[in-house]
Amino acid sequence: MGKQWWRAAGIRAVKTMAQTAVAMIPAATMIQQVDWLTVAGTAVLAGVCSVLTSVAGLPEVEA
Repeated sequence: MGKQWWRAAGIRAVKTMAQTAVAMIPAATMIQQVDWLTVAGTAVLAGVCSVLTSVAGLPEVEA
């Protein structure tokens, strides 16, 4: 797991975190009702899961 792997895994994790955060916002009726702490916590957890999943292999990083 070199520099290229960490870069690719990091990009995937950030994309996953953004997708998760955006997906959670419509759950509230109004933007004032969004529990931002929950959105942030869930997004970070999704990012960690993405990095752990990347251990199985990243197609954009040659072995």
